[in-house]
Amino acid sequence: MDTTIKTDVIIVGAGPTGLSLACQLVRYGIDFVIIDKKAGVTTHSKAIGVQARTMEIYEQLGVVEQTLDRGQIAGKIRIVSGGKVRGGVDLSAMGEGLSPYPYLFILDQSKNEQLLCEYLHSHHQEVLWQTELEDFSQDEQGVTARVKMADGESQSIPQSGGYAIEAKYLVGCDGAKSPVRHTLGLTFEGSTFERLFYVADAQVDWEFSHDAGYGCFSPASVALFFPMVGEKRYRIIGTFPEGLEKDEGEILYAEIEQRIKEDTKLDLEISHVNWFSVYKVHTRAVDRFSIGRCFVAGDAAHIHSPAGGQGMNTGIQDVYNLAWKMAFVIKGYAGEQLLATYNEERLPNARRLLATTDRAFNVLAGSNWLFGLMRMKILPLVAKYAIGHDFVGKTIFSFMSQIRINYRKAILSKHDGDKDFQIKAGDRMPYFLVDGKSIYDRLHAPKFHLLVFSNSEHLVRDLQQELEHESGDSILQGRGFANEFKVIPLNPQISKIFGTNQPFQLLLRPDNYIGFISTTVSLVDLRTYMHEVLGHPSLA
Repeated sequence: MDTTIKTDVIIVGAGPTGLSLACQLVRYGIDFVIIDKKAGVTTHSKAIGVQARTMEIYEQLGVVEQTLDRGQIAGKIRIVSGGKVRGGVDLSAMGEGLSPYPYLFILDQSKNEQLLCEYLHSHHQEVLWQTELEDFSQDEQGVTARVKMADGESQSIPQSGGYAIEAKYLVGCDGAKSPVRHTLGLTFEGSTFERLFYVADAQVDWEFSHDAGYGCFSPASVALFFPMVGEKRYRIIGTFPEGLEKDEGEILYAEIEQRIKEDTKLDLEISHVNWFSVYKVHTRAVDRFSIGRCFVAGDAAHIHSPAGGQGMNTGIQDVYNLAWKMAFVIKGYAGEQLLATYNEERLPNARRLLATTDRAFNVLAGSNWLFGLMRMKILPLVAKYAIGHDFVGKTIFSFMSQIRINYRKAILSKHDGDKDFQIKAGDRMPYFLVDGKSIYDRLHAPKFHLLVFSNSEHLVRDLQQELEHESGDSILQGRGFANEFKVIPLNPQISKIFGTNQPFQLLLRPDNYIGFISTTVSLVDLRTYMHEVLGHPSLA
């Protein structure tokens, strides 16, 4: 090898998951190298839904305004059967009061990738495109990867051919066929939905307005139309009948268009097809998210049905969980054992997601008579009445938007003081307003946050003095607690959300999940948590 690069983290794959990890590492000041064998960001739309939890992460990155400028809110969904609209629901404010972004946002994968690349460029980072992982090895000290570049010059490496990258950790964000996963020997078990599915991005001329999505159901098939940015442009997803004696690569676009017209029984014209694909839906997950110093995330760790628009978002959540832990270990703020909690927290979520998306997908696309009955008779009623009910709508939104994901059973969640609270350790920090502004406005910094909810000046003053006296304590030093915490007035809205009228404090992890919550307002819980969870830091 003529060239060796040394870094902290090697990221293999520059799709939404890998790019998101790179952006998070930028926030923590961690050095990395990100590679991808492609020539650049995808030109295909692929995933199109950005969930509320992802929008909250984009807000932390400072790119949410650009996101809002480039996409559109998913508005109404209408159910079509026999060529006529049978029901519908407005989704544009379904999660009102639960998130600053109470909707599903439509921004296709290519634009998400471009947005994240722009963030990296603005911080003087770049992706090494046309760079392929050949193999890698690891030991107790680190990881060494051998990579091969395409002929020609790289932005950073003025030499074609192969070279080595040495790092402390490697993360495979390299998709469903992940070479990293295969090299690590991780299992990838699950099932395959045997029917063939199609997806196309195209212009649709028909009688319906472009301000809604449409679900066209029949007893044996389904065709879904999701409006995208651009005049009359839609993402179309549907099924071929069972028993079709063809493989994915044998289906021509003309057969897709014929299937759409036959299944929908609508007078429509499809043109300007930007992209189409035919595939089988697989649902699989790894047996573990890491081995040694190597990790997997996103599609490399789990794939599932497209029901609910969870895939791209789940990968972004994976690395949001991993990045702060990796950063704290690299900086010496925590011991290596912190990284084991990535698998502990994200693997159960992946398994739950496979189960729930499978059930939802069977209702939408299952071929037996029961699923056909549910599509034709029950789904229109649910869409018209149940989802429109505030409680039901918010419950569905909580699951779909990923804000309901919690780590209550994980080791980082300490429950000693949360018995009488409605919000528990391991929950995402709930959304509410303080002085007319989102609580998240105060939580952008990538660090732990100690929040005190109280109207007592005396209590706050005592805690401030305690912090000043403890500012030299190495358990707190370097983690954002030297002379700093946030006081939030305890108003009726907050009391209702948390279930207490008493002053309380909570510790937020850097990913805005609650580490502990307690009515005991002092540094005792904080010091204990830092010592037990992170260990004694080895700060320079």
